[in-house]
Amino acid sequence: MATTELKSGDTDGKIFIGKGDQPAWLTLALGNRHGLVTGATGTGKTVSLQVMAEGFARAGVPVFAADIKGDLSGIAEVGEGKDFILQRAKEMGLTFQPDQFSTVFWDVFGEQGHPVRATISEMGPLLLARLLDLNDVQEGVLNVAFRVADENGLTLLDMKDLRALLDAIVPMTAKKDEVDPLADVRKSALSFGNVTKATIGTIQRQLLVLENQGADKFFGEPALELKDFLKTDRDGRGMVNILVADKLMSSPRLYATFLLWLLSELFEELPEVGDLPKPKLVFFFDEAHLLFNDAPKALLDKIEQVVRLIRSKGVGVYFVTQNPIDVPDRVLAQLGNRVQHALRAFTPRDQKAVQAAAQTFRANPKLDTATVITELGKGEALVSFLEGNGTPAMVERIMVRPPTARIGPITPEERKAILAASPVKGKYDTAIDSESAYETLQKRIAGTAATPADAGDAAGGGGGFLGQLGAIVGTIFGTNTGRNRLSTGQVIARSVTRSVTNKVVGGIVANVGKQIGGSLGSSIGREIVRGTLGGILKR
Repeated sequence: MATTELKSGDTDGKIFIGKGDQPAWLTLALGNRHGLVTGATGTGKTVSLQVMAEGFARAGVPVFAADIKGDLSGIAEVGEGKDFILQRAKEMGLTFQPDQFSTVFWDVFGEQGHPVRATISEMGPLLLARLLDLNDVQEGVLNVAFRVADENGLTLLDMKDLRALLDAIVPMTAKKDEVDPLADVRKSALSFGNVTKATIGTIQRQLLVLENQGADKFFGEPALELKDFLKTDRDGRGMVNILVADKLMSSPRLYATFLLWLLSELFEELPEVGDLPKPKLVFFFDEAHLLFNDAPKALLDKIEQVVRLIRSKGVGVYFVTQNPIDVPDRVLAQLGNRVQHALRAFTPRDQKAVQAAAQTFRANPKLDTATVITELGKGEALVSFLEGNGTPAMVERIMVRPPTARIGPITPEERKAILAASPVKGKYDTAIDSESAYETLQKRIAGTAATPADAGDAAGGGGGFLGQLGAIVGTIFGTNTGRNRLSTGQVIARSVTRSVTNKVVGGIVANVGKQIGGSLGSSIGREIVRGTLGGILKR
């Protein structure tokens, strides 16, 4: 049997996954048609994930993967030629050559990787309501809060901004001759219906629960820029981005909502590219069942939409879970590339899962798929990858190739060295507390801030250069589009803040940026806004 180097076992346009009666290949051009890796605990799902991640990275495709147990971190270090690895490679006719891959570690809590942050505005009311486990009425009030923030130029960056805004929309009965400095904000909220103190109180308590779980570290700035996930190293290989999720998994709702937010951001920000020779990014979603557990219909609709349409953005999504029945049928239908490890049929539910898994494969007359699923050994899998015309190949039983990087976790010392050499070192490691809704409302209460009408007058007529800039941008981009995202002014404000954070005049310009933001009310793509500012405020 001819041998080849395992490191270069992939061919142009294909990733070698394993071998049975014949080699099993994942076609790069069909890598954005999504996939599913399933199997019981301890059957080899993580190794299969690592093999696929290595193949994509080797082909120049950036990878994002959540690391639940820490085992996937070994992809950053050189593999070891242990006896069982050498034996498996020999059985496949391969020569093992150790390898390692450029890796960036991310951590919502900022402990074992670079902090990952998003703003409250970027998260939006739908995902935030899911995160807070709100009912329909409470979610409606949260939507009102976001609309009021948009109409009043209040930038929602972190949890204290949302808390302050919720307090500001609580109805109040002013005493005689008493002026309510937030009367216009409360009036704006009232125009969308009654907001009760009891509902606001419930949302505030849910925010406290979330804060106690450490989610306050996730909301704020500097917010994640997705372009940092789409990088290759100097050898042209895709960077492997690993989300350290062992601690995050103690808050499963936060974990699932964060990854769904990330997918949604990729969907909204990336341009349409159609079918490429290889994906722009491959996204591995481990413990995928957490995404669908108790999800309301509106959220399931959003998930289905993102999975169905993000393919045209060049992103491949691969769900990793124990049972195929964990994934709703309408999402399962979008997953063309399948790797099925062993399932156990001890209970009626297990038996149902085995039958469901077998039925999702294109039948092979040589295999009794349902029986084989229960007989697979560790490292073995049933696979079906899409063929050249986009149809699934017949299911095949294979032995998954061994990874070329290390199998198992890295040491704290190795992680520290990787973080020290990271291409994004220093960019996200220090939190920034910009002026936003909390500070604006506090100034209003203290009587030191202008009302939105005053700010609008300043920006629209007179006000010098900055006032003219506000009027020009408002004219170009029109009125509020109601996307429940950052308003134009808020995006400008954030760009100004980011652009000058490390300059001597950072605080002054940031405040000016926030004042501009308060006078504008439209919502546009971030790239347009940043491009507009690029010619005005150089870094």
